[in-house]
Amino acid sequence: MPVFKIKHITNYKYESPVRDSANQIILFPIKDDFQKVIKHDLNISGSPEIELFIDYYGNEVGTFAQNEPHTQLKIFSKVSVETIPRPLPQDDIFSSEQWNYLEKIKYEVPYIDYLTQEYFEGIGQLKDTALALKEADDTPQQVALNYCNYVFTNFEYIKGITAVNTTIDEILELKAGVCQDFAHVLTAMLRLTGIPARYVSGYICPNRDGMRGEGATHAWAEVYLPEYGWFGLDPTNNCIANENHVRLAVGRNFADCSPVKGVYKGSSEHIMEVNVSVGYNDDDFVDNETYYQQKEVNYPKPTVTSAPSKPKNSYQQYMEAMQQQQQQQQ
Repeated sequence: MPVFKIKHITNYKYESPVRDSANQIILFPIKDDFQKVIKHDLNISGSPEIELFIDYYGNEVGTFAQNEPHTQLKIFSKVSVETIPRPLPQDDIFSSEQWNYLEKIKYEVPYIDYLTQEYFEGIGQLKDTALALKEADDTPQQVALNYCNYVFTNFEYIKGITAVNTTIDEILELKAGVCQDFAHVLTAMLRLTGIPARYVSGYICPNRDGMRGEGATHAWAEVYLPEYGWFGLDPTNNCIANENHVRLAVGRNFADCSPVKGVYKGSSEHIMEVNVSVGYNDDDFVDNETYYQQKEVNYPKPTVTSAPSKPKNSYQQYMEAMQQQQQQQQ
């Protein structure tokens, strides 16, 4: 079984000292029958205490604070992960039975979020496109594979043309983007057809043919198939996401899975540098190890949240934004 050595460095540099920095990290690979974490070193400048919890979607999440003034924040994650190939679905159940099953579970709690698509201006047009690609006798798996191929074929992979807050409307207009954008379009098409789909963040591991998305965090989609479970599809490379993909988190979209995010008091001017490398040998870990004295992750068992918080309406979001702006000006 392949063992991948993954190094993920995030480095924030601030124009002037900032304080009261509150941060959230999702840098803990998923642990299940198909993914084993052999060792994980996580180091953060200032050595803050990290609190862990399991979020609503089952992801392991860490939070920490840096209250003292600082001009730099470095987060260094180094992990060894073994991946086990997942058996592929047989797709030998009649298509009508599979669609009936998906119709039956659409109001069940584990799938509601992954079937609900947030509104965007082009939602009707994208739904028409998705339905036009669906043949009457297609199974959910066949539909998902066709949609994956459609996104790969009709959207150009261009780095730097989009950002984390780029909307689906903007992606559809550009007909271009990166892995995150491809995953958002694919999940939307699947949900609009009645197939549960979730966004996945993680890493793609190199192979002899090369893959788009190497050398950075990667994103793809998982579709729920009856009698099988979650089936990974990578529209950026038009392939099944299996043992060459290391999963960090799942959710509705990028916002649920962002590897690092936070807020602070101080100047808004800052630079964020991210460096990701994936290899097979211990030699791949040598560079940048001098950033910190390594310390293996060994934190208390995370607690499980009982239920998701209620979504904030636009007024609540506006008031919070105003409060944060006032705090930063203090």
